[in-house]
Parts: sequence; structure tokens; C-alpha cells
Amino acid sequence: LVSGWGSRVISAWATSSGGCTLVQGIADCTGRWLSSVPGNLQHDTEELLLDDNTIQVLGNASLLSYCRLRHLSLPRNQLELIEPGAFLSSQGLHVLSLADNLLFTNYSLTAAALSALPALKTLNLAGNRLTEDMVSALIWNLSSLESLSVARNIIMRLDSSVFANQTQLLELNLEKNYIFEIDQAFEGLQRLQRLNLAYNYLPCIVEFGLTQLRVLNVSNNVMEWFLAVESDDLFELEVLDLSHNHLLFFPLLPQQSKLHSLLLKDNKMSFYQRLPNGTSLADVTVQFLLIDGNSTNVTTVSLWDEVCHSNLSSLRLLDMSQNQVWYLPEDFLAQMPSLTHLKLNQNCLETFHLLEGDPLATLMELDLSQNRLVELGVEVGAKDILPNLQLFNLSANRLRALPPAVFTYTRKITTVDLSHNQLDLCPRPAVLSKVESPPCVDIRGVETLTHLSLASCGLQGLGGQPFQGTSLMHLDLSNNHQALSGDMRWLQDIALTLQVLSLRNTSLSSTVVDFSALSSLVCLDISGNSLTVFPSSLGGLKLQSLDLRDNSLPALPAGVAQTPLGKSLQEVYLSQNPYNCCMLGWWHSLQQVQGLRVPDGQEVTCSYASHTWSPRMLPDSIVQSCRWQMANQALLYLVLALPTCLTLLVAFAVVFLTFKQKLLKMVKSRCGMSSPY
Repeated sequence: LVSGWGSRVISAWATSSGGCTLVQGIADCTGRWLSSVPGNLQHDTEELLLDDNTIQVLGNASLLSYCRLRHLSLPRNQLELIEPGAFLSSQGLHVLSLADNLLFTNYSLTAAALSALPALKTLNLAGNRLTEDMVSALIWNLSSLESLSVARNIIMRLDSSVFANQTQLLELNLEKNYIFEIDQAFEGLQRLQRLNLAYNYLPCIVEFGLTQLRVLNVSNNVMEWFLAVESDDLFELEVLDLSHNHLLFFPLLPQQSKLHSLLLKDNKMSFYQRLPNGTSLADVTVQFLLIDGNSTNVTTVSLWDEVCHSNLSSLRLLDMSQNQVWYLPEDFLAQMPSLTHLKLNQNCLETFHLLEGDPLATLMELDLSQNRLVELGVEVGAKDILPNLQLFNLSANRLRALPPAVFTYTRKITTVDLSHNQLDLCPRPAVLSKVESPPCVDIRGVETLTHLSLASCGLQGLGGQPFQGTSLMHLDLSNNHQALSGDMRWLQDIALTLQVLSLRNTSLSSTVVDFSALSSLVCLDISGNSLTVFPSSLGGLKLQSLDLRDNSLPALPAGVAQTPLGKSLQEVYLSQNPYNCCMLGWWHSLQQVQGLRVPDGQEVTCSYASHTWSPRMLPDSIVQSCRWQMANQALLYLVLALPTCLTLLVAFAVVFLTFKQKLLKMVKSRCGMSSPY
């Protein structure tokens, strides 16, 4: 045992003459410009990695020395041929990767070679310009396959003959081909669990009946319909991805399934039971004409009733973003009592009703951004609204207010995005007139709230401590020109917890805000303002990121690199400021700070004599001129100060000589008394 273990250690770190690295039975020959398989590796090699080489032919004798080979990887070579006897000595091979080669040239001979691998479990043939007939020939005798990838080929049509012998297949990847038709290609794959058909040209899927399938990805096709077969059988389907298609209707799903993730992003879906003009399509049916050879079958479907009969009780994630939904049918969400994530952003919703208890009781994330919402509906007297909600995104709507105390019962809310709505925060400044105060949003006392975005909300000041009782860590007030006008006591309420603050484009001046109390702040954005002087209160903070872009700063403090701010900064943005080329001492000191990144450093410029220069490439002539200019300024100050000093000295001398006798007598009379010896 000792000698065996010792020899294994020696072989673990040996390096072959071909430059391959050997580690415990794994030979890594990646990117060695090899034109053939090295023959001088350890005979007990179990995994051979030959990625990114120039091998064109895998000959009959290429693998003779490696009888224990279990894993062979040959992606991104120039492989055109595998000779029929190449694997005769490696029949225990379990994993074979041949991706991104040229196997289409001699696929029939390569197929003969693959037929000698009775134990092969995983095969990757992606990116080899293979047609469906070539794929069928290559895998015909590989009945033991469990995972097959033929992605990025030129497959167009699939029928029952292509995968006829792959009865053990668990995972099949067909993405990025040109598939436009599938005719009973998967019916014989009774163990298939994961099927990837993304990035093809499928126009529809009808009579979907793969009950054993767990994950189906048909995203990025041109599908307008998805219809499951009418059956009471339980489908094992857990994840269905139909995103980035042309779906016109909500898919007609299996009546019984284990579906927990339904992805419908970027389609053309809407609901048609009632239309904006007041008409109803509740009783309208659609007929599908199914032609199979010489037989024709007509299926009549009521597009909305079918959804009602689907059991979606296990659904946790529903993504319907980027569609044309302008309303949700009654009881639509009631079918989903386990829903935790609902994405309805980028639709045409005008109203959305928040219901007490089910079906939104389990909801943790609700995204209604980029719609046309003018109000959120709440039942009168409702007290248990969204109790588990953590993220609420309402940005880019037409909201002017939210229902009173809407956050009172959201006991776990942490993130709220109200940006790009015209609203204000409570309490509003006192209204002296009898006119009713405009509506506002009240977030006071929401202790769990840590992230709040109010960008571009047209805020008219933040008087009255609107953040009192919160623990805000991230606050975005950007693009609110009047937000910093008036009382600034609101900053004191979150001074100890605030870590990220954005005051971009808020008309900030150097004296408006005192940042010194924000001891926990690590990221500050004050870009897009009109700062002419660097705020001195920043010097004592330990920020990690600071954005100073698009201001009117001629320079930063000369000793900024030695302050606590300069020592803690990891990232600073400085461009779009009119820096003075003769006042760049701060720039040079920042360049010496280790670990400090200036992502926009190439865009930083300074001005000299009406010309713009880069501080990194400032000509020596300008540097010398700046030195003379600074010296001339010092001399000028001396010249200006010298006449003044001389004038004062002469005036003092004249006064002294004029009143000399009187002054001496006055001094003598006060201090000239004799003293006894």
C-alpha cells in the first residue's frame, strides 16, 4: 500500500515531454498545439483533456496506450475523422466531447468508430455542422447514452427515426439549430427529463404529451401556440421556458403537473375575455386544424376555460414581463396559492388589485414596473396585504399615490422602487390654505425597509422626516431637482444605517448637505450637479465609491489622498469637470494610491489656455508654463504687498517723529519716578 501510494504521488505531478500536466490520473493537454494524441502519458490515465489543439485525425492507434480511459475531451480541434478502430482499446469510455470540430466531413467512418463504445454515457457533438441524418448515423448504436448535445448544428427536421435507439437518454440539447418541425421525435424517449430546444424556428407546439419531462426550454423560437394534450395524467414538468417567442395567448398547460417555474417573458400575450372597447370573448372558441399525413383532426379550444382547468397549485415563479397584458382575468392568481415571484413588468396594466390573504399571501417579489398603472386597488378594510412581500417594484408608471398604509402589513418588505412616478412622501409640508393636500406615500415606521428608490419622482422637498422609523441602507434620490430644498433633518433619521446614497442631478451645492454624520456611508453619487467646491465634509468619511462626474469642479483638495476618504476609496469617477491643468497636484497624488480605480480616467480632462488636455499626457511645455505661472503669481503677490508694507512703515515713522517729544514726556511722566537705593 505504501509503495503504491508513493508511486501515485510521483505520477500525480509528472509532466510529459509534450507539455501536458498530469494530476492523479488526469492528463491536461489543453492548448498545446498538438497535432496528435501524445503517446508517452501514464498508462493508467483516466481523463484526457485535449481541448484547443490542432488534431485532425484520431487514428486507430491513437489511444492504444490508455486502456483505462473514462473521459476524453477534444473540443475546438480540427477533427475531421475518427478511424473505425480508434476506440477498440477504450471501450470503457463514459464521457466523450467532440464539440466544435469538422465531423460532418467523414461522419460515416466516425459513426463506425463510435459504435465501439457500449458504455458511453455522455456525448457532445455540438458545433460540427451536422444534419439530422448525420446525427442519426453517429448515435445509432449508442443505446447507453444518457446525455447528448447536438447544439449549434444544422438540424432542420426531427422525426421518430433520429433518436430511435436512445431509450436511456435523460438529457438532450438541441439549441441553436434550424429546427422548424418535430414529428414524434421524442415519444420513444421514456426516460427523458431535460429537453432544450431554444434558439430554433419552431412555430408551435400542439398536443404536448411528454409526461416524464421535468425541464423544457423552447425559448427564442417563433411559437404562437403551446397546447398540452387533454389528459388527466400527471406530468412531471417542473420548469417550462417559453420566453422570447410570439405567443398570442397564455399557454394551455397540462391539467395536472408539478410546474413550479413558468417563463413567458417577451411574447405578444394578452387576455381576450374582455376587450378595452367593452366587448367580451368569454364564449369564443378557436379551432385548430391538425394534419398528420392523410388524416385531419379538428380540435376546438376555449382559450380561457382551458387555463382555468390547469392545476397551478405548485407554481412559484411566473414571469409574464414584456407582453401586451392590460388586465388579469378574475381569479387568475387564485389558481397559484404557492406563488412567490410574480413579474408583470413592461406590460400595459392600468390597474392592479391587492387582495387580502390568498392568492398573494406567499408572494415575496412583485414587479409591476413599466406599465400604465394609475392606481393600486385595495379592498376596503383589508388588513393582511402582501404579508410576505420583500421586493416591490412600481417604477415607471403613472402613480401619484399608493393606498393609505399599504406597507403597514408588509412585515418583511426590504426593497421598494417607486422611481419615475410623480409622487411625494408623507408628511407633506403644512398647507395654510383650505385646499386639500395632494396625496402622498407614507413609509414612516416601516422598520424592515432597507432599499428605497425615488429617482425622478418630482419630489418637492423632504420636510417632516419622511424616513423616520426606517433602517434605510440604500437610498436613490437622483433626478429630483427640488428634493434638497428646505429642511434637511431627514438625513439624521438614517445617518447611522445609510450605506449607499445617490444625489445625482439634485441641484446639490457645496453647502446644502453636511455629510459628516453619515458614518456608515460607503457609496456616494453626487454627479450631475453644479458643485464648484469639493464638499469638505466628505474628507472624514470612509467611502469606497465616489462619483463626482459632470460637476463644475476646477480641482480637488491637494491633500485629498491623505484624508480618511483618500485612504478608503476603491473607486472614483472624475470625468466631465473643468479641471485646471495648473492645479493637478490632487490628480498625481490619487494616482499613487494603491488599489484605487478610476474607471473613467481616460475621459478626465483639464483646461489650459482655452484648450483641453488629458492629465495623463500633459505636454512638458504646459507643465513648465504652469510652474512659471505659479511663480509669477507668488511674485505678483509680493509686488502687490511690498508697497503697502512700505507705506505703512513710512506712515508709522512720520507719526513717531512728529509726536516724539510728547510721547517721551508722557512715558517719563508715567514711568520716570525715582526709586531709593
